[in-house]
Amino acid sequence: ASSSSVRLLSYETLVHAVAGAMGSVTAMTVFFPLDTARIRLQVDENRKSQSTPIILAEIAKEEGILSLYRGWFPVISSLCCSNFVYFYTFNTLKRVMVSDRSKPSTDLLMGFISGAVNVLLTTPMWVVNTRLKLQGAKFRNEDLHQTHYKGIFDAFSQIIANEGVGTLWNGTLPSLVLVFNPAVQFMFYEAMKRRISSFEIFLIGAIAKAIATSATYPLQTVQAILRVIPSI
Repeated sequence: ASSSSVRLLSYETLVHAVAGAMGSVTAMTVFFPLDTARIRLQVDENRKSQSTPIILAEIAKEEGILSLYRGWFPVISSLCCSNFVYFYTFNTLKRVMVSDRSKPSTDLLMGFISGAVNVLLTTPMWVVNTRLKLQGAKFRNEDLHQTHYKGIFDAFSQIIANEGVGTLWNGTLPSLVLVFNPAVQFMFYEAMKRRISSFEIFLIGAIAKAIATSATYPLQTVQAILRVIPSI
């Protein structure tokens, strides 16, 4: 029992979790306007734009340049917690399940379990941050109504009081299906990093992520809509 506790609370596992969280926070901060455009197009079906630069220009013109970073803090907070949970769980499982050399099937299983744990624990944060990110947006779709949250905790409080605690887990099912995205990505990552250089790992990882994201984009759209539509 003590050996399992040491593995669970190891310094190495904590370092991996913090590094994964900080890496994702840095990347999201740099590309946050692109994520703003993505979620706006997913949720506001009446918005017609030809390209990402056009949608970004429209948002900046109609709502101000700072609107491209609306909801940055709740998104970053959620992303930090989410990736900390994922990497901590993944590396804990890796220490417990892998004795010498990992197999692709084991990496896939660890990735899926880590993703499922992450979804179940952090979906409420993603529901809140999605709504905060869209608060104040000028929707083209009249069916989308504005929310009036004062912040993260007020959003939690209003959602629970007005829509029920279950609403905080809206979009859980598509999120669980989307777990296969990072699970497959990590399976290839763990396999490739034993054989090739860091740059090649980065390149292959980027290509794999692009393919996985493109393939699951419709499900991501459903996920975003379920998170933002009030359950009333």
